[in-house]
Amino acid sequence: MTVRRSTSRHPGMCAVLLAIFLLILGEQVAQTASDYDPYKTLGVGRGASQAEIKRAYKNLAREWHPDKNKDPKAEDTFIKISKSYEILSNEERRSNFDRYGQMDESQPFGQSQHHHGFRSFHNSFYFDESFFHFPRSRDFADSKYLLHHAHFNSDVLPDSHKRPYLIKVTSEWCFACIHIEPVWKETVKELEPLGVGIGIVDLGFERRLANQLGAHRAPSIIGLVNGRVTFFHQAVVREHLRQFVEDLLPHKLVERITDDNYLSYLDNWHVENKPSVLLFDQVPIVPLLYKLTAFAFRDYVRFGQVDQGDKHCTRLLRQFNINTYAPTMLLFKEDTEKPVDIIQARGLKKQIMDEFVSNNKFLQVPRLVNQRLFDELCPVKQFHRRRKYCVLLITGEDQAFLPGNKAFVDFASANRKEVLRFAYVYQRQQQPLCQALRHNQAALSPQVVILERRSQAGKVLYRSVSGGWNGSEEDKYRLHEQLELLQKDPTYLSSDATLPELNNEMAPIFIIQWMNAAYEYILQIYDDLLYSNWREMMPILSLIFSALFILFGTVIIQAFSEPGENKPRQPKPKEQPQTEDDASSRASNASCPPKKDFVEVTELTDITYTSNLVKLRPGHINVVLVLTNASKNALLRKYAKEVFSFSGTQTLHFSFLNADKHCYWMPSLLRSVSDAAESEGQSDDEEEPSDYAGHVLALNGHKKYFCLFRPVFTGDDPNDSSSETSLSSDSRRKSRSRSRSSSHSRSRSHSREDGARPKRGSSRATSIEVHHKLDRLGLWMERLMEGTLPRLQIRHNLLDSRYKDEFPA
Repeated sequence: MTVRRSTSRHPGMCAVLLAIFLLILGEQVAQTASDYDPYKTLGVGRGASQAEIKRAYKNLAREWHPDKNKDPKAEDTFIKISKSYEILSNEERRSNFDRYGQMDESQPFGQSQHHHGFRSFHNSFYFDESFFHFPRSRDFADSKYLLHHAHFNSDVLPDSHKRPYLIKVTSEWCFACIHIEPVWKETVKELEPLGVGIGIVDLGFERRLANQLGAHRAPSIIGLVNGRVTFFHQAVVREHLRQFVEDLLPHKLVERITDDNYLSYLDNWHVENKPSVLLFDQVPIVPLLYKLTAFAFRDYVRFGQVDQGDKHCTRLLRQFNINTYAPTMLLFKEDTEKPVDIIQARGLKKQIMDEFVSNNKFLQVPRLVNQRLFDELCPVKQFHRRRKYCVLLITGEDQAFLPGNKAFVDFASANRKEVLRFAYVYQRQQQPLCQALRHNQAALSPQVVILERRSQAGKVLYRSVSGGWNGSEEDKYRLHEQLELLQKDPTYLSSDATLPELNNEMAPIFIIQWMNAAYEYILQIYDDLLYSNWREMMPILSLIFSALFILFGTVIIQAFSEPGENKPRQPKPKEQPQTEDDASSRASNASCPPKKDFVEVTELTDITYTSNLVKLRPGHINVVLVLTNASKNALLRKYAKEVFSFSGTQTLHFSFLNADKHCYWMPSLLRSVSDAAESEGQSDDEEEPSDYAGHVLALNGHKKYFCLFRPVFTGDDPNDSSSETSLSSDSRRKSRSRSRSSSHSRSRSHSREDGARPKRGSSRATSIEVHHKLDRLGLWMERLMEGTLPRLQIRHNLLDSRYKDEFPA
């Protein structure tokens, strides 16, 4: 029993002592953590501005940089300074520190400094860095590769169009990151001198940048080329990482050159508008350094590689006298037989290759094919001593211009000066630029223009060389003389102009751009599906399934909603001529809604006369508006408004007749009707009008009759709906009562009411304004569809020369 009692007391005492020890130690650590103050580290006050914080950081970083300060504590001090600046330069982190003393984003907001210190002690006690062999602080060599969100978007992303980037995503407590660290350092040491960009993203501090890259776990290795992100999914081995970077580069950057194709490769300079580089090397594969150089200068220079061990390249080696013991680079411009520059060395370095290519990235006389090339060749004047004059030849691309173009290249090669840049343009490709410089000069003859750019907006001072350019010795002497005058007197350029932006002749067509974008998008989807990156794939999969659902849903709905579409259609019965008994059916058709939101009106001419009048099908009527050139616009708008509600009827066709063009057709037509009436004993003392604008005829070519609408001044407001409604009802009652009388009396009464035959002596009728002439046309159209309008019969055929001759060709 005694033994049991003693053993039960011992653990309790140990627990109490351990708790006291942890509490005391935690308070000490908390005090130590609270002693760290980024403001004190940088030597600024709590109210310091961002400019003051940045200035203090620069001064301290310059003082404590390990490369300049040999103090043993310099590296730790520099890291402490950098950490302080990271906290204070970010407004959110600075606010958290000011409120809660928080320095880590992973700590919840509102924790006290005591808890923060205890947590730090807890982490040190259980997850001590030395226990897990973690480095005590981040390697200083990696700090220069750290990427921030703003720096990535402003510098790294645009620079990825010139060189590939290899980016490692890591975090502070990443166990797997430690295992790949030696391989990563070896790879960086190998690839960085070749020109590969290196970057490191810390998930704990750059969560926003990690989300932009799509990296949600550490470690991750990412390749970045042309702004496109690619994840590395193989085993982290130096050879695999090197091959990964090489696969990121576009294909066909370097062309394989042999004895069979080297002439065509060198002669293609005038099509590509680029110099050509040839690398002679004993290695059959293209070196990565050469590929990276070709990628960086692909917009300026073409690159080819010759395998010196290939038996198909012996003629090349003899012709250019190549030393087979060291790599050799030859650069060609317009002259394909003699290189303009040569380098030969056993160990070609990136700096040497970049300098070799950048000094020769333009032809002797390049062709201006886009605005970017123009800006580089002829920069805008900034200072008096940095003046650059551009000697521009405006020429053509036909065979007849080749001698003059070659003579211009020879002149440029013999007169190379720092202040002069020679170039040429094709008139057909850059018409706006040539028109701005040539004005009224002959467009076909070549012309030399000397210009100086004054602003980015396109303002230039220029002068055209008199006499044109044919490539003769006299032309060369004249151009040389004017260039000498220009160097002595800068005011020699007397004309000014504003040049438009150049057309991009090398831009691929839209379909090629679309295909390239679609190809890259498909590759991205395939890569995400292959490696199950479902977090990134969910929006794309959702879009695909939505599109498929809409597509198949539409097909199914159409299949069930139109079951009779596939059945054979019954032939329509032959249309019978309409009679007066069809008035009810016509009235019902008048209420059909129009199938279009406009009225289709055609002009009645000699070409459309037969089809629109003579050969109309039985029961079809052509409603013709008579107008003049002066009243055309106003009458057509009013006409379309009045007949719009009847445009859904398939038996009505709408046309207009220009009385100024066919001035005898209307009098001839009305005279034939009046002659027929007189022969039947019906006298009419009405005078023939002189202005037929606003008259409307409903012509039935099959039965050879028409109904006539004439403008009538009624004295009522045409916009008053009440008067129009009452008049419409009265006219309908009158028409019903008079329809029982004889046709002669009905014709006379309706003609007075509808304006078909008003008295010509009325001065009111002749003073109707143009926009009021068709006010009653809607009521007239209703009675036309009812069949209650008087019909004027034509005894002669409408195709008779009596009427057809009024439409001369």
